Amino acid sequence: MAEYYDPKTYPTEWNYLQSGTIIDQYMVERELAHGGFSSVYLARQLKDQIQVAIKEFLPRKQAHRTWNNIVVPNSEEDKVLFNKGRALFFEEAKVLAELKHENIVEVINFFQANSTVYMVMNYDYGLGLNQIIADNDIPVTEKFLVEIFTHLLKGLTKIHDNKMVHLDIKPGNILIRPENDPLLLDFGAIQRLAELAKSSQPLVITNGFSPIEQYASKARIGAWTDIYAVGASMRSCLDRKAMLPSPERLKQDTTVPAVKAYKRKLPVYLLEAIDWATELQPAKRPQNTQALIDALNPA
Repeated sequence: MAEYYDPKTYPTEWNYLQSGTIIDQYMVERELAHGGFSSVYLARQLKDQIQVAIKEFLPRKQAHRTWNNIVVPNSEEDKVLFNKGRALFFEEAKVLAELKHENIVEVINFFQANSTVYMVMNYDYGLGLNQIIADNDIPVTEKFLVEIFTHLLKGLTKIHDNKMVHLDIKPGNILIRPENDPLLLDFGAIQRLAELAKSSQPLVITNGFSPIEQYASKARIGAWTDIYAVGASMRSCLDRKAMLPSPERLKQDTTVPAVKAYKRKLPVYLLEAIDWATELQPAKRPQNTQALIDALNPA
């Protein structure tokens, strides 16, 4: 019979791999970020000392780390959810390893260890778009918006061309490197369109960035779904906050169109593109990334 432990009895620092821990062919330097389902670490490859980012699957409501770094489900019921999530995480790594584009985070390795799975990515230097939005000292100009989101949409085109949707585009998942060069991160919500049509599982939701169809159980999902999130990310750069969640907009939309709210600050073509991308009804939005790229780059 399997033995399960109460994670509350373990020290808080056991939630994370400690500095100096060697796992596979890497040595952990420090934690970079963590969420409800994973942690990301800065690490070095032992053979050449090149820095990488390693993402570890550890859903904290379902599992915990023991003293020897083994990840253990909290209960028999949690074990089922943990095993399913681990398989999806591994699938995410395989999908990303296939998607090679300069504006998509590059997965260079993935492996199993400590009864969980790990994804190794190139480590890029930059600032999260969410941090830029929070810092009112950093100006959001026409050049800034057009360059960042044109490149981001080109990376997104690669995803859509492979019959997938990202489903979690938001400022927190966009790293801005030098020269306004964006990198799309966190593919934990990515779905293949063919599988999505058969699935009844609820989709990942981020209020303020997910479109109305993402909240529904049987709505049609497509490129236009990610395009709303791109538009909402652009709008959040102007408002310095997330948009009203789309279900609230559907009930009573108090959002002032960008063409009115910022008509004296930015060119009309750019504001119209933002309003077009954030249309509530999917059919009224750009239906593919190229349409929005063209709107952001008029002749």
